[in-house]
Amino acid sequence: MSSPPVPRRALPPRRLLAGPAGALALGACSVVAGLAVWSALAGGVVDNLPGPSSVLRRGWQLAADGTLGADIVASLRRVLTGYVLGVALAVPAGFVMGWYPVVRRVVEPWLHFLRMVPPLAIIPPAIVLMGIGETPKVFVIFLAAFLSCVVSTYQGVVAVDVTLVNAARVLGARDLQVFRGVVVPASTPYIAVGMRVGLGAAWATVVAAELIAAQGGLGSRMQQAQIFYDLPTIFVQLLVIGALGLVMDRGLLLAERRLTHWQERR
Repeated sequence: MSSPPVPRRALPPRRLLAGPAGALALGACSVVAGLAVWSALAGGVVDNLPGPSSVLRRGWQLAADGTLGADIVASLRRVLTGYVLGVALAVPAGFVMGWYPVVRRVVEPWLHFLRMVPPLAIIPPAIVLMGIGETPKVFVIFLAAFLSCVVSTYQGVVAVDVTLVNAARVLGARDLQVFRGVVVPASTPYIAVGMRVGLGAAWATVVAAELIAAQGGLGSRMQQAQIFYDLPTIFVQLLVIGALGLVMDRGLLLAERRLTHWQERR
């Protein structure tokens, strides 16, 4: 007599939610729940709070007349210029600081001093010294991205396991080979984290810079809308900034996973 078939064990809820489909479902539920809460608050709980429908209509109007597109292009150009310059300089500077302790001891106090100064405090002297054009805006974005990324980079170099470095040297690797084969791969996750943090700092800084002095951009449009108490326009700019930042952050996260595919993840 054949034994009865063994019933298949159902996957635990944690395993079901761990895959791409589960993550997508959770994200969709989160968006729907957020919109529901927003609609409830705008329905009378919070005075003058625009609801999703009014913000969507205003966003369509701004997109139709070209205002929203022009503001997005202006802010993106400033963010990308300052961010790329900041990361391009922060990564080699962080490697130098992490690899040479003397350089780190000399530069580190000044680095942390600048990190404690808010970007809003740097914008006024930057405008006075550089004028009201694009240069001061790009400079403060560059500084915010640079400071976030350089600290993470040199911390990644310092955190490299000494055992790996010594093992490479025992096998006959020279300094350049150790640096390329051990230090760079081991510090890549730290660099990726610094780049993501720097991206958030860049967006926060560009909005602050455009609120003070700009002829166009998402932050500048928010400032103009504030004068006329145009809350739907302000919310449109907030949502666009969040969406652009989220898309760019997901892109960096995807690149990080491809570069650090060897790293164990939960």
